[in-house]
Amino acid sequence: MVDTPTADSPAEPDITHINPAREETWFGHPRQLARMFTTEMWERFGYYGMRALLTLYLTQHFMFGDREATGIYGGFTALVYLTPLIGGYLADQYLGSKRAVKFGAIIMSLGYAILCFGGPTATPHATIDGQRYEVSIGKSAEGKEVRYVVDGAKKLEIKGKDDGSVDLLNGTVVERKIAKGGFESDADRSAFYVMVMLIALSMVSVGNGFFKPNISTMVGELYEQGDRRRDSGFTIFYMGINTGSLFSQILCPWLAVAYGWSWGFGLAAIGMMISWALIQFNGGKLDGYGEPPAKPGVYRQQWIIYAGALCVVPLFYLLYVNLMYSAAPAEGSGFIGYVASLPLMGKLLFGSFLIGVPAILIWSFMAGSKTEFQMMLAAMVLIVFNVVFWTLFEQAGSSLTLFADRNTNLSVFGWFSITAGQTQFFNAAFIVLLAPFMSIMWTALARRGLEPSIPVKFGIALIGVAAGFLLLVWGSQYADSNFQVGIWWLAGLYFIHSFAELCISPVGLSMITKLSIARVVGLMMGVWFLSISVAQYFAGIIAQFASIDTVGGQVVNFKVSLDAYVGVFTTISIAAIILGVLLLLLSWPLKYWMHGVK
Repeated sequence: MVDTPTADSPAEPDITHINPAREETWFGHPRQLARMFTTEMWERFGYYGMRALLTLYLTQHFMFGDREATGIYGGFTALVYLTPLIGGYLADQYLGSKRAVKFGAIIMSLGYAILCFGGPTATPHATIDGQRYEVSIGKSAEGKEVRYVVDGAKKLEIKGKDDGSVDLLNGTVVERKIAKGGFESDADRSAFYVMVMLIALSMVSVGNGFFKPNISTMVGELYEQGDRRRDSGFTIFYMGINTGSLFSQILCPWLAVAYGWSWGFGLAAIGMMISWALIQFNGGKLDGYGEPPAKPGVYRQQWIIYAGALCVVPLFYLLYVNLMYSAAPAEGSGFIGYVASLPLMGKLLFGSFLIGVPAILIWSFMAGSKTEFQMMLAAMVLIVFNVVFWTLFEQAGSSLTLFADRNTNLSVFGWFSITAGQTQFFNAAFIVLLAPFMSIMWTALARRGLEPSIPVKFGIALIGVAAGFLLLVWGSQYADSNFQVGIWWLAGLYFIHSFAELCISPVGLSMITKLSIARVVGLMMGVWFLSISVAQYFAGIIAQFASIDTVGGQVVNFKVSLDAYVGVFTTISIAAIILGVLLLLLSWPLKYWMHGVK
């Protein structure tokens, strides 16, 4: 998961000789850290619980096609990682971190609560050779969910063929054959409830922008300049992220399957409200932390900001609408045609990154010394590779969740089954298990002078994310008669991906603060988060390449589905290995350009 709330600060004097007994502490840290830990834990509980449901909710409740659903998901996560740039600035200048966190928590909890009102499930239909037919949902003799075309008094089972054609079966008899391209499916869904859902996502995007950067800022305020407990305090804080996400990705999907979507989203909303309450009712424990700046007229300005933030919600709604109805690029249109066909959100993200990176490098070449320029160049190269890593890693919430739903046997040792949404908990669980061992390993290697450089860690991460996908591709060779792989192949992918994440995530912000020219370090932090936002958006695009034709949210040929996923996962794995090896080769000049930064 892309949550890196801490960055190593430059070398500081050791003031840890201060006697902790003189102050009230929590595991040797300021006692306020406990409240920050639980606040972040419950906020991440809400966010990751909702995120585990989102793609399945779009495909199964609203019955959007894969292309629309993964596009919305990618756009949502892109905005989630873009809005903190503005929210952090507004808190620094006007609101103060504490008020920004409380405001963000309220807006996010309202967004999750509004997601509970999804209205009736969409009604599927099919268009066959220009004629519309009702589609009904039923069970086969084996108890599997199937889709039928209703043709008068007859219900004909829809069976997709490997060549893209469709057979309509009356029992075991093929009553009608439809050539490839002659069968189209869609659903009748309430325009009102689609609007409600998109407004809810817009509110979460806005609220996250106020919450996410500023809770981390408050943690930093707990420590005096030079206190070496800062990094370990942020490590404890980071564990709150993984603890919250671990439990929510088990409970929210279970509630959604057992009792309905509203229960899953409702639990996410409750988690977010608990997060708000921990900050709002802090018993004076947070007095003096995250306070607004002492400026004249700041109170009036705060209400203007609150009103302005609410006005951004309909703007984001329009971006989602534009994203949802964007047309695919014309075949053979090439790179220019592809960029031209991007929705507005894609153009803004892609354009900002494509223009911003060279522009900053040109400025650093002209305004900085040779050493500063080389360090900035190294940072930008790593930022570009960071986009590649998270683009592939963040398939977890889109294509990998749909793969789990369609082509994974979710039985655990035959004792019980988990849901497709719950498979996302593997990442959080493996992070919790692996993080201490990885920390010990890096420390041991550092003592021997063998710890890999930052570029080498980035290269290992890229090759690791490819290895995870290739493990799943290998597992597909052992798929059962239903074209489903065992759940342990998917768990193995997440294990390798978690290892790869720990090679790149903890060092990202640290690398930016150390390599950037001092007077533009804030701008470079913005570029870093922009790179993650771009990666989230492109993750949705990659997932669109794995789109499968469905009827009423159901795949009608699981062999075609498995082959499509295997094809996309193989392609992106090869690309990641090539880029990972390239980065390993570049690690020598990059290490020189970094001028001793580790």
